[in-house]
Amino acid sequence: MRGGLSTLALLVVLAGLGGYIYYDSNRDPSAVSSGLEKAFPAAKSEQIEEITVKNDAGDTTTLKRDGSDWKISAPIEAKASSSDAVSIAGAVSGLELTRVVDENPANLAEFGLEKPRIQIDFKGKDVPEGHLYVGDKSPTGAGLYARRNDDQRVFLIAAYHESTFNRSTFDLRDKALVSVPRAKIQSIEITGAGKPVVLTKITKGEKGETTEWRVSKPIDARADYSASEALIGRLESAQIKSIVTEQVASGDLKPYGLDNPAVKVTINAEGSQPVVVEFGSDAGSDGVHARYASKTLVATVDKSLADDFKKSLDDFRRKDVFDFRAFNASRAELSWSGKSMVIERVKTEGDKPDIWKRVSPTEKELDREKVEALLSGLADVRATSFRDARTGTGLDAPTLSVYMKYDQSRSEERATFGKSGNDAFAARPDDAGAMVVEAEKLNEAITRLDELVQ
Repeated sequence: MRGGLSTLALLVVLAGLGGYIYYDSNRDPSAVSSGLEKAFPAAKSEQIEEITVKNDAGDTTTLKRDGSDWKISAPIEAKASSSDAVSIAGAVSGLELTRVVDENPANLAEFGLEKPRIQIDFKGKDVPEGHLYVGDKSPTGAGLYARRNDDQRVFLIAAYHESTFNRSTFDLRDKALVSVPRAKIQSIEITGAGKPVVLTKITKGEKGETTEWRVSKPIDARADYSASEALIGRLESAQIKSIVTEQVASGDLKPYGLDNPAVKVTINAEGSQPVVVEFGSDAGSDGVHARYASKTLVATVDKSLADDFKKSLDDFRRKDVFDFRAFNASRAELSWSGKSMVIERVKTEGDKPDIWKRVSPTEKELDREKVEALLSGLADVRATSFRDARTGTGLDAPTLSVYMKYDQSRSEERATFGKSGNDAFAARPDDAGAMVVEAEKLNEAITRLDELVQ
């Protein structure tokens, strides 16, 4: 009986503990109180609509809520960094007095509050207008002396608030160089010292579930997917390092090298005007002048950003001769040196590995490891450089021709290989010109084919 009572008591305790955990994990975090006095108890961050920040350098910046975003309305008009504006609103609404230092100070200068270093003013619908004045750091450096509104008291707030409140106009602006609608981008045009390069996005499938990139100018060729996507990523994440001038006339671009830009990038997206970014002359050791061509602002950005767009056409081309890989190949038709062979993958039951069968010239089960070595070797062939034309490459009388089915036979591709002296070349019907490849890898493929055809 005693054991039963103990068990019942334990169940009651566990039920109570479980109820508390559920309540504690589901309550509003803002309802949690540290027991400290709030500086602005009536201020709700989501209701604050305007904030004015004066920093210790004398910059005064006014932020206004603009729908779900924020904008700077003074001293310039610009898009604001919404995350920083929200951070300030949240810091104000949650600000706590860690300790009251003096209820009625005789000399505010002792605390750096006669002429406060930092001042935050805010207002909004259903939010009483508030003013926060921040002075010097406390002797330990853990707090900041502060006052609020017309309250005479000097109190301490946590020192980490300085990084939130002490912000310049530049700190508070949206520093994204451009806004790029990645999902709707159709093409990227890069104009530099050489011929313009245009990368075009191709969407496949009924629901657009697959995407590939092609070079559409100055030639028609496959583009490197990662390199193409990386360009968009670089522009998406590109940040302005500094503002050179907010207003520049088209006739005053020469000092920044923007009268004849070193490189111009045009992004065409569905349903919107082209986004044009121009990069000019160097601005310091690691910067370069840049402008969003439809705006009057000249800024500096990381030099590496401009360098990414100064690459040659070959840098944007796909180097792999084949898209298939040994694990997803299903059928290969090969011809070389007057010989030919067709091989197919045959699925097996259970956990047994698939087998490879020669279909022609005669039927035969092949050594799986040898077939996979052949396929892996072909899939590993990459261009070391490119030729504009196929003349003098031996591709008019191919050393090897490959027709491949892969990805459960949903995809197919063709390639031919030629030799001229000690050099080897490859070509695809969907790529202009020819690829220079390693002759050793072509020779290895021929050797493995000769073994498999026996």
